[in-house]
Amino acid sequence: MKNFNFRPSILQILYLILFIILFSFIFYTPTLISGPMHLTKKFIIEEETIEGTLLSILFLLSILIMFLYNREVNRHKEMAEKIAGDKKSVEKKLDASYRYIGVINVQIQEIKSIFNAVDKYPESKEDLKKSLHFLGEHVLGIVNVNWVLFRIVNSKTQRTISEHLEIRTGFAFGYPHVSNKMIVENQSISPLTPVVSNPQNLNIIVFCVMPIEKISNEQHIFIQAIINEITKLFIILNSTYYKKENKLFEVEKTKHRLSNV
Repeated sequence: MKNFNFRPSILQILYLILFIILFSFIFYTPTLISGPMHLTKKFIIEEETIEGTLLSILFLLSILIMFLYNREVNRHKEMAEKIAGDKKSVEKKLDASYRYIGVINVQIQEIKSIFNAVDKYPESKEDLKKSLHFLGEHVLGIVNVNWVLFRIVNSKTQRTISEHLEIRTGFAFGYPHVSNKMIVENQSISPLTPVVSNPQNLNIIVFCVMPIEKISNEQHIFIQAIINEITKLFIILNSTYYKKENKLFEVEKTKHRLSNV
């Protein structure tokens, strides 16, 4: 057997009390009025007239109360629907926020997996090529494209210093024609999308080109970090100080071997 847990509202209770009072007045009106009303000696209101007038007033009053009650009920219903709508909207926003946070967490883990995987800096062009291959695979994992092109360009001459084309496995594709001049001068190369390195005080520009019209802001930030990492790797590879340090280290190793002989 079902248990109905019905709790009337204050408005319903008030309407019921007023309805009972009005009904009582209507029911007892014939008893309360027991004769004609003498306003003056000549002006007399008959009992039936008084009863009819009073009953009409009470009936109209009951209709007015019912109208006010229905209007109040509709107002509360609209307010409840608005609250329900606002609640649903907030729930959707919260759900979108949770999904966005989830995506950000995945991207953060992806960034950590990329940059924590670098256990040594490239010491040759072959090492740089391996690094570009590694980073290119991650870009293909971020953006749904079939190829990605990394290119390192001399910012003054706009000539290509080094480049790497990463193609998705199983996809056959010819080498893309990409203008260094258009990218350096920030011109549109639609339907391709470039992401350019941030540092402006270098004599090189590193960029990544993908065959897609548009990427999301999160994808752009992620790829920008990869481009900046490539810039750093290239500078370290071509650093005179880095090469000198290697030579000094070799000299120290030689001196150490000779001292042990």
